[in-house]
Amino acid sequence: MSTTEEVTGNISLSTKMISLNSPAAKEWLNQRRQSVRPWSDFVNTKNFNTPKGVKGWSARAVKNVEHYQTNYLFVFIGLIIYCIVTSPLMLIAIAVFLGACYLIHIKNEQQKIKVFGHELSYAHQYGIAAALSFPLFFIAGAGSAVFWVLGVSFFLVALHASFHISPEEAAKPEEPFMETV
Repeated sequence: MSTTEEVTGNISLSTKMISLNSPAAKEWLNQRRQSVRPWSDFVNTKNFNTPKGVKGWSARAVKNVEHYQTNYLFVFIGLIIYCIVTSPLMLIAIAVFLGACYLIHIKNEQQKIKVFGHELSYAHQYGIAAALSFPLFFIAGAGSAVFWVLGVSFFLVALHASFHISPEEAAKPEEPFMETV
């Protein structure tokens, strides 16, 4: 296999993996769309109370994470969007990086990019664009933004999953509280 065939094979493989038109991506998006639970149920304050013990807490948290998985994904995406929109420098950094990626795409449609007689693969070109835009992301505070989003997402998911009554708990009748005297 020649070098150009290997590069072409890698390019087609990588574009298939990233493409949102692939059947696997469409199926995953369709599953996510169907598994979104009603937001009125998700945020209903009447469905919140403290769990009964550590065993009840862990069972409730696991069941809620399974049940509201897609809703938690939307909370995570919403926090990412909030973090990007509220940071103008982050918006500029993302625009510069996406602009560089667009230029790479346009240049490769006309002819393959060569440096010192060697043809650069898409991965190398995008890697160079990422490396050149890294200082701008660093100045914009992208690292701290990532950890902020992860931390707040984990906190909110853990808080909601711990205190929201799971569907299994809501279905079974509550035992009467009896105290020994």
